[in-house]
Amino acid sequence: MLHPAARRAVEEYAATPRVYEADFDIEADRAAARSAAAAEPREDVAEVRDVDAGGVRCRLYRPQEARPGVVVHLHGGGFVFHDVDVHDGAARRLANRTRTAVLSVDYRRPPEHRFPAAPDDVDAALAWWDEEGPVFVHGDSAGGNLALVAALRNPGRVDGVVLIYPFLDPRAGFASYAEAEGFDPREAAWYWEQYAASPADLDDPDLAPLRSDRLTTLPPTLVVTAEHDPLRDEGEHLVSLLAEAGVTVVGTRYLGQVHGFWRHEQVFPAAEPLMGQVAAFLEGLRRSRPPGR
Repeated sequence: MLHPAARRAVEEYAATPRVYEADFDIEADRAAARSAAAAEPREDVAEVRDVDAGGVRCRLYRPQEARPGVVVHLHGGGFVFHDVDVHDGAARRLANRTRTAVLSVDYRRPPEHRFPAAPDDVDAALAWWDEEGPVFVHGDSAGGNLALVAALRNPGRVDGVVLIYPFLDPRAGFASYAEAEGFDPREAAWYWEQYAASPADLDDPDLAPLRSDRLTTLPPTLVVTAEHDPLRDEGEHLVSLLAEAGVTVVGTRYLGQVHGFWRHEQVFPAAEPLMGQVAAFLEGLRRSRPPGR
């Protein structure tokens, strides 16, 4: 059963244009998202500044009395949409709740810059960070894909992974695509078409990480899914794969929720508890981290 807030979101979604329609305007949608985000309330953070991280534009957030380490945040938006401005409010909350610096990565997006531009940018940002303390990667939706790929491409570099309803399966081969509400499967196909530079890319583990043979290299991982999300089953399949591979993994399904709920704390009451769960998960990893790492 949909949570009332999720039901209202589904009703509003039904009235919005579809990305796969011939007259859909990508730039207009990007601009609208930035405008909407700019109008939302946002928390104060002790320090917020834009940085050049290995040639990649990023935004660094340091909360008051920040502990050592960083959370590298990769924004969602189907690889095509959103940026550090759209995710500014969420990144501020993430920094304040985790009491850790957050590096929000403004990776290149398709269709202007197709795969592997985005994961290459994330690699560059990870390589740029040279401060002491744990390094965590965090992403929602397409950003969850990029966070997982970053950990797989940089074994030993990352101390923990947080994936919020990650976008992992270009083949859309799970039952939840037929069961979910508020996210048309045709949209998912369109996003993959924009992201992949060629059909062969859809089988590349750096684009489709469920196909990776390096899952055993992952650090402790939290995977969050939403009950009424078409991406639910692929995220939960990842949990099973990681458990079978011997990776420390926690999987949580948020009942009544739809795709996108994490970022909109003003709309979805479950968003703030999820932020608290992420903070607690990372705090547990921090406490269990061997001295000297």
